[in-house]
Amino acid sequence: MRTEGSHSEPEAHGGIFATTHWSVVLAAGEKNTPQSAAALERLCRTYWYPLYAYVRRQGRSPEDAQDLTQDFFAHLLSNGFPCGARPERGKFRSFLLVALRHFLVDQHRHAGAAKRGGGQTVISLDVNRAEERFGEEPHHTSTPEKLYERAWATTLLERARLRLGYEYVAGGKGGLYERLKAFPLAGKNDQSFEQASAELGMSVGALKAAVHRMRSRYRELVREEVAHTVADPSELREEARYLIAVISQ
Repeated sequence: MRTEGSHSEPEAHGGIFATTHWSVVLAAGEKNTPQSAAALERLCRTYWYPLYAYVRRQGRSPEDAQDLTQDFFAHLLSNGFPCGARPERGKFRSFLLVALRHFLVDQHRHAGAAKRGGGQTVISLDVNRAEERFGEEPHHTSTPEKLYERAWATTLLERARLRLGYEYVAGGKGGLYERLKAFPLAGKNDQSFEQASAELGMSVGALKAAVHRMRSRYRELVREEVAHTVADPSELREEARYLIAVISQ
């Protein structure tokens, strides 16, 4: 079993549609360069948990799910995506799942030909945290496909939250962000503005404005994360609504 973990700062994006995940896939397929390979590796590192959860919900053990996920990434990094990987074929999350399904079928067919995995670690996977997260998934999410899509949506939200935190730290406002985190990024307030403003030495009005700015920036970052998973800006609103519905189920 290959257990490693790392937490790194999510890379900043330029213009909201400057580089979509589809463009990374196409570049990796057309240009065999260190830059395109590194971009594809970052993509794998970002979305490994939804794929891992899909394999786990199929009944695989944590060890097998980790090995299969690593092997899938090794296959992608060595061979790229299957021929026909094009944005017009659908959402990136759907295409990635189809690619994994095909890979698992091929692995099953050749299960007796060679030992799986070869012992290589392609990217660092925090399997202990993944198992904690997997155990927290709702039991009514019955199918591997539904769990994959829920995990995909929560991964996007988590990336937006991490980027938000890094921005506050980079701006010298890490302490403020730690206190503002007590206020939910969406939904009703659970904290008292009066109590929090006293602790921070801010007026209630200033604190409310700070919370509003934090939530507004978070929504922008979520929009950016979703934008990088669609091929066309016109798909952004529909995809965002779908992912919110998936999490709400």
